[in-house]
Amino acid sequence: MKHFKTLTELHRENGWPLPENTMISMAGCQQACPLGDREFTTDAYVIAFKKLKAGVIMYGRTPYDHTNGSMYFMKPRQIIQMSGLEFEEAGFMIFIHEDYLNGHELYNIIQKYGFFDYEVNEALHLSPKEEATIWELRDKIETEYNLNQDEYSREIMLGHVASILTYSQRFYKRQFINRTDLSGKMVTKFNAALQQYIKDGGLQEQGLPSVNNIAGRLYLSPRYLTDLLKQETGKTALELIHLALISEAKNLLKTADQGVAEIAYYLGFENSSYFTRLFKKQTGMKPLEFRKQASLN
Repeated sequence: MKHFKTLTELHRENGWPLPENTMISMAGCQQACPLGDREFTTDAYVIAFKKLKAGVIMYGRTPYDHTNGSMYFMKPRQIIQMSGLEFEEAGFMIFIHEDYLNGHELYNIIQKYGFFDYEVNEALHLSPKEEATIWELRDKIETEYNLNQDEYSREIMLGHVASILTYSQRFYKRQFINRTDLSGKMVTKFNAALQQYIKDGGLQEQGLPSVNNIAGRLYLSPRYLTDLLKQETGKTALELIHLALISEAKNLLKTADQGVAEIAYYLGFENSSYFTRLFKKQTGMKPLEFRKQASLN
């Protein structure tokens, strides 16, 4: 697999004009864009917009849904696969070498955007107005990129990149809401998958349910699932898992004869001390205190 350490290598391999800046570059793709079939990784963040007529892009192990004009976001050293691409309309790619962010506030900010960990089938599908906003920012970056760059260029270009990311976060919020309207609450599906995990004996066979496990059952990336649940409920996937486990624990403490250690083991906890800490965090009391209070009611 080809790995591109520099943007110059990446441009040369793809037949694009060599970059004006070795740390940040841009590429535009239309129907004749000569990408071919390839698989590669790079040391750059990638922000891209595509409308595809045919072909497949793989990011991680998931095929990119090309039926709409969409944005997708890639982080350094993530495997990118492309094959048989034909472009419906113009698109663009912005490459930001990770070293270009050193010493800039965007270095920390960019790592907080969860969509860099999404699978490509969780791409951001833009409305026409949203698309116009993104293209306007992209054009501003291109204008600065093509000037004789000076000491202000980095701040200006990264400022526009930051704006693209902020708008993308806003647009994802809209997409989460639309998804809920069209396909129902994700928290309902999440709880159903979690209960099925428990019903299937997952607690005894695999231990505590992980976000990765439940996300896999729902065919979503863990980060996308967490962000979607956070939008719907105000809680992360892990917090919802903990709430479900404590709810199950309350029921067992009220109705079963097992001791705290036995209940902890039954629920998948490796030791009772962790179970006790989590129970107290969620309820304000230790399991035995809860059992004693429940017996008095």
